Amino acid sequence: MKELKEAIALYPKKTIDINTLQEISSPFFESYEAFAEEVLALENAGILTMVKSKGRSIRQPSVALHYRIQTAKLKKDHHHLLQQYRIQFHPAINLDYYYQHDPNQWHEDLPYLQQIDQYIKRDGFPDESIPAPERSYEIAGDEKWITERKGKELLERVRLFDKLQVIPVSEPLQFAINPNKIQHSEQMHLIVENKTTYQGLLPSIKQASFATLIYGRGKGIIQSMEQFNRQYPVSAIHHFFYFGDMDREGIAIWYSLSKKFEMRLALPFYRACLEKQPARGKEYHRPRPEAEEAFLNCFDKAERNRIKHLLETGYYYPQETLKTKELQKIWEGTHWNDMI
Repeated sequence: MKELKEAIALYPKKTIDINTLQEISSPFFESYEAFAEEVLALENAGILTMVKSKGRSIRQPSVALHYRIQTAKLKKDHHHLLQQYRIQFHPAINLDYYYQHDPNQWHEDLPYLQQIDQYIKRDGFPDESIPAPERSYEIAGDEKWITERKGKELLERVRLFDKLQVIPVSEPLQFAINPNKIQHSEQMHLIVENKTTYQGLLPSIKQASFATLIYGRGKGIIQSMEQFNRQYPVSAIHHFFYFGDMDREGIAIWYSLSKKFEMRLALPFYRACLEKQPARGKEYHRPRPEAEEAFLNCFDKAERNRIKHLLETGYYYPQETLKTKELQKIWEGTHWNDMI
């Protein structure tokens, strides 16, 4: 019954006809009789309930021609399964994520979780950091598992990535340092998405209240920021501000960063853009509802309405909207500490 329940749990719809049910479970049964007996067992257990209007088959054992899948019952069984694995696995493997999310993710992750469990029980937690491909090969026998096959995301789901001391493999973080601020116990850092903006701000870095100016390289910053503490091992309280293109891609980059770091929007730059004429040409960008909602919540009501209309009609503000002198004036003249 376990294999059939797992197949049903992976099925995306709430109802299923008997032919589809037999098709998705065909690898588990050698005969119709064996299949039908398992279906009837699931029916008796309340996991499958007959759609009465569709009737039953004339073939014996007789099964319903159409079933409604009781997802609540399946979820209860799924939680029971998780509890069993929680007992079996090393206590450091945190399974809380899987109680709240699609069972499909659990079934996809389980073979790797078993490998992780074996690795920890065999070798314990490492004392030294090593590059991701090396650690990946130790755990999964695949040097690309962490970096290219979503192993990093899995390790973060079970709260093990930091404990396994993995050195991320990403492009080095590119930044300039303000020597006037590097000794401060509390420091601000500005990330800009594009090279033009970085080059425009760079000449005034000593006049700014920021310790570093970081070049984001578009989406590259999402991975490169993991290198910040290694490349800038300065003991201080760090505050990050972000300024990117005001389009769906730029917003998505900021949002991805904000889920890993406390990442404020550099609002004075964005508000200065709103005073300009927007550009047109990003109609092809797909909506990112969650990211856009988080972004809009950083602005007042009038600004939110304007930005929302902007995105919906295919307009946007590139960072280049602001010329070098405007960028420098905002960077040097804003009381950024008031935004922390």
